[in-house]
Amino acid sequence: MYGGNVFAAIGVAVLMAGSALADPVKVGMITTLSGGGAGLGIDVRDGFMLALKQSGNTDIEVVIEDDQRKPDTAVQIADKMIQSEKVDVLTGIIWSNLAMAVVPSATAQGKFYLSPNAGPSALAGRGCHPNYFNVAWQNDNLHEAAGAYATDAGYSNSFILAPNYPAGQDALTGYKRFYEGELAGEIYTKLGQTDYAAEIAQIRASDADSVFFFLPGGMGISFLKQYAGSGVDLPLTGPAFSFDQGILQAVGESALGVKNTSQWSKDIDNSVNAAFVSDFEAEYGRLPSLYASQGFDTANLLISAVETADVSDPDAFRAALEAADFDSVRGEFSFASNHHPIQDIYVREVIKEGDVFTNKIVAIGLTDHSDAYVAECSM
Repeated sequence: MYGGNVFAAIGVAVLMAGSALADPVKVGMITTLSGGGAGLGIDVRDGFMLALKQSGNTDIEVVIEDDQRKPDTAVQIADKMIQSEKVDVLTGIIWSNLAMAVVPSATAQGKFYLSPNAGPSALAGRGCHPNYFNVAWQNDNLHEAAGAYATDAGYSNSFILAPNYPAGQDALTGYKRFYEGELAGEIYTKLGQTDYAAEIAQIRASDADSVFFFLPGGMGISFLKQYAGSGVDLPLTGPAFSFDQGILQAVGESALGVKNTSQWSKDIDNSVNAAFVSDFEAEYGRLPSLYASQGFDTANLLISAVETADVSDPDAFRAALEAADFDSVRGEFSFASNHHPIQDIYVREVIKEGDVFTNKIVAIGLTDHSDAYVAECSM
């Protein structure tokens, strides 16, 4: 069994025993395995490795390193993996500022990058690249669905906030794209911030009828707990990143009833997803998160390409990736022309099942949804 911290050490190499090809495909996974964002990277890694284990594929070697959520560290690791480790494919990055620091250089050097998370708009539009594939979403997507939900729910004066980094900027842009009401306030917070007293005071002083926030990881835990204790009684909406499985247990009762948007949920009704949820829990002793599902799908996309084409033939390998010939936990899955997903995005509600806080799907927010930057991509 792959335990919670087995791969957390920097520089771990995992080789699926044996090889049907002359040389295995070498994958460099750069992800966050320490500090405040470690849970996200651990889940991506664990989902990815579970898919490899289950597939029995013997042609993929994985080298895993911890970026510590630092752009400079991520760049140094990527350079080492490309120049010394001679990787063919890179993956794993959680944070958009790290992706922007690594991906353009990696793809310019002829490497493939498969994103299991970060989807900055700059890489979906004019900065798109034939060797870059996002298997999760474009950053705006879940927030667009939240904006559509807020409009459908009748909210007309939202107060919105997010961290001041590429994904935070994309988040508020996405919300506003589909939200038709007015804004009571719009705030960019510091990335990694844990004290939200000033922001909550501004919300209280506003005439808002709702609050939308994007604060992933520990930022969301801090905000939700402080908001619940503040006495402010406005409905909250947000993307899954602040209401995901790994976060909900830390937030607890404060999150009950909150609506959030996601392209994945453990109750998506298909056999692949049901097996994934069961197998992940059996393997790791915890329910999978959104991030784990994205790691799992990313690995299965890679496996499908490896079984079809040789990575030494970039055109054939790219075509195999574009085909997305794998069974996604999300059900229907395909790539738009900018190599970002076309998929349904759901509205979920936080509930409690026994002693476990989790989510259930209550609606479909957007159907067969792509992203707003496809037309800007020249591929």
